[in-house]
Amino acid sequence: MEHDFETLVSRRNCGSGKWEMMLKCNPDIAEGIAPLSVADMELKNPPEIIEGLKDYLDTHILGYTSPTDAYYEAVCGWMKRRHNWEVKPEEIIVTAGVVTALFTAVLAYTEPGDGVITMPPVYGPFGFSIKQNDRVNVECPLINDNEKYTIDFEQFEALCAKDENKMFILCSPHNPAGRIWTKAELSKIGEICAKHHVFVVSDEIHFDLIMPGHEHIVFPNACENGCPEYIVCTAPSKTFNLATLQTSNIVIPDKENRKKFQSILDTIHINAAAALGLEACRLGYTECEAWLEEVIDLIWNNFRFCAKFIDENCPGITYSPLEGTYLMWINCETLGLDDDKLHELLHKHDIYCNDGRFFSAGGERHIRINLAGPTAMIEKAMHRFKEACMEAHNG
Repeated sequence: MEHDFETLVSRRNCGSGKWEMMLKCNPDIAEGIAPLSVADMELKNPPEIIEGLKDYLDTHILGYTSPTDAYYEAVCGWMKRRHNWEVKPEEIIVTAGVVTALFTAVLAYTEPGDGVITMPPVYGPFGFSIKQNDRVNVECPLINDNEKYTIDFEQFEALCAKDENKMFILCSPHNPAGRIWTKAELSKIGEICAKHHVFVVSDEIHFDLIMPGHEHIVFPNACENGCPEYIVCTAPSKTFNLATLQTSNIVIPDKENRKKFQSILDTIHINAAAALGLEACRLGYTECEAWLEEVIDLIWNNFRFCAKFIDENCPGITYSPLEGTYLMWINCETLGLDDDKLHELLHKHDIYCNDGRFFSAGGERHIRINLAGPTAMIEKAMHRFKEACMEAHNG
């Protein structure tokens, strides 16, 4: 089936949050400009999924729906084929998204006042899930060596050794820095958490979006020297641009931990199974591998263009190497602006991206841009970024 990665689909008046925020800043913005913020793609969905959903609507009733054997077969097959990961159907709990799963896990496996370790700069809802549930966000900042991020294992073990710290939320691949953690790094995390009885919630929502030359290893597959209690959060949403269908697969191997997780969902009566989301996931995992490979090539080429363009045209601007995700993490410190002035300048040049402060400590004067869009759109945005940088340097 032919795949179109060149058409920019306007999402005006479609309820897209990031488009509405952009249009609120500039209602008269020119056609062909899209926001580079929230992590969904400015690409058409895989036609295999769209056509498959049309067929589904012709033949099914949209009543209460639960995952079928075919659904579980597709999910487990994908995990084995793409990630060399053996997952059993009974280990999967379907939720309405990974963020829902984060909040649920915090409630299920910790108590009010407990510490939950995170490694900022990191995806904002990690902290929200902790603070809004009366737990303590215990930060173990990543080490930033010229925008290449690594883990401070000495501090991490010291924090895990404290009795009050009961959980660690891992971001793998890392959002926003684009790191793919090595097997050695993941193994050391597992060993430390097992030693100190720290529960691990591994958010692996971007695990299918791995750049050439890199390999993602799911957390339990790396734990050769001891495996703590854990869950792994996965979803087709980033992979196939299905965020609004709110379908995620949370893998919880331990039966008692599944019961705890499910009991929280039952308490607030969340029935996550939605017919179209389940079918879109099944279609993606059975029919869309070729589409995914093409998207990865597109993202990688977009990143390489941006990196080369910045190196040649934006003196002093640095960025993190992209190993996974479709998100580019850029340090704008040398522009000499505080965060508010930085975004005011970027908006003036029609650059609408994520504010680094959303990612907590270490995100200051950084921006995150979304590379999952038509190349022509990305290239034009980089030229506007160059103009913004020139204005900042010229005072």
